[in-house]
Amino acid sequence: MLLGKKVIVVLPAYNAQATVARTLKDIPSGIADEILLVDDASSDQTVETARQLGLKVYTHPCNLGYGANQKTCYTEALRHGADIIVMLHPDYQYDPRLVPTMASMIASGVYDVVLGSRILGNTTRSGGMPRYKYVANRTLTVFENLMLGSKLSEFHTGYRAFSRKVLESLPLLVNSDDFVFDNQMLAQAIAFRFNVGEISCPTRYFPEASSINFRRSVIYGLGVLRVSITYRLWRWGLVRSRTFSESPTMRLGREYYTSLDPASQRAPTPPIAHDKSSEEEHRSL
Repeated sequence: MLLGKKVIVVLPAYNAQATVARTLKDIPSGIADEILLVDDASSDQTVETARQLGLKVYTHPCNLGYGANQKTCYTEALRHGADIIVMLHPDYQYDPRLVPTMASMIASGVYDVVLGSRILGNTTRSGGMPRYKYVANRTLTVFENLMLGSKLSEFHTGYRAFSRKVLESLPLLVNSDDFVFDNQMLAQAIAFRFNVGEISCPTRYFPEASSINFRRSVIYGLGVLRVSITYRLWRWGLVRSRTFSESPTMRLGREYYTSLDPASQRAPTPPIAHDKSSEEEHRSL
């Protein structure tokens, strides 16, 4: 518990066998009431390794995509009674030692969403981020801040913390099952006027860490542009968008994953179909 609030760390995993132990080891003890790992049909021994480490593991029957993995992560965290949810990639790119700080920023009531920014602190390039990804990150972020009326240092980090209220309020079921889910979620948080804070987070790029290729990066970038433009048109009242719907049928709820097999802890296929996913969609940006 942190200030009387239950903290759950969720790990969206895909082929993280080589790094999940290091990630878990660096999460400061005493901060997480529970740690949940959701595996998106890894082809390695991620599930077996995670269970040996004592993690509570949920598995997708087939590869559904990074966004679908997050939907399961958040639904299970809510089902387990989380008040604060921290999403940490188990590929060891982001520093797990920042979990207490990010959770505390939520627990204080000052922020509803906290991002671990790779841009703040100016360690992005020294951490190994490819130059084209850095340039794309900065360019897209400038455009998004302009369209969304925000002042974030980056929109593309995969290290995030949320209050329970955020996850129960946003229409996450309408979001894509691929990487653009991250961007849609932030745009939704801004649209719903939640307070978004940031903390500097050094990142690591190394052979065992995951990374999407140039083609997937371009597809993601085009998706980001679409989300930003849609938000601006919606804010001006020129279009109606399900992405920013307040309908409760678009939110995560008990009906999303209600029948997990206790023996296998297998999560059934989500009820709403989105973009076709590929295995590459679980690699970090």
